[in-house]
Amino acid sequence: MAISFQGYTGLYESALNLRSQRSEVIAGNLANADTPNYKSRDFDFHSALNANMSSPNGGGGHMRLTHQKHYQMGGGSSGADINYRIPTQPSIDGNTVEEQVEHAEFMENTLEYQAAFTLLNSRFKGLKAAIKGE
Repeated sequence: MAISFQGYTGLYESALNLRSQRSEVIAGNLANADTPNYKSRDFDFHSALNANMSSPNGGGGHMRLTHQKHYQMGGGSSGADINYRIPTQPSIDGNTVEEQVEHAEFMENTLEYQAAFTLLNSRFKGLKAAIKGE
């Protein structure tokens, strides 16, 4: 009986890819905290995961590179509609990055990335135990 790794790890693999992509977006916000007129960006992880899992190829959601000179998308995942975050207190210079909010979002995203990684790791440990016959 063949085992489909895509089916076995689909949700966790997609979650790790999206969490990684979200970390890049939030890190970009933090890096531009002092840039005038920079608009803070983010995306809704749950809607992006749902869009990624309902893609026609069964949950991979990876974009296909059709030409060598095309740009590779960050994380290679689809479904993440990046929007601007609405600030609670906009600054005078037009920058909408709120460092406390960004740090909190980054830490929450990191913890959820680690949780998804731990769950994926436990799936592989279970698969390894099944192969060994334990």
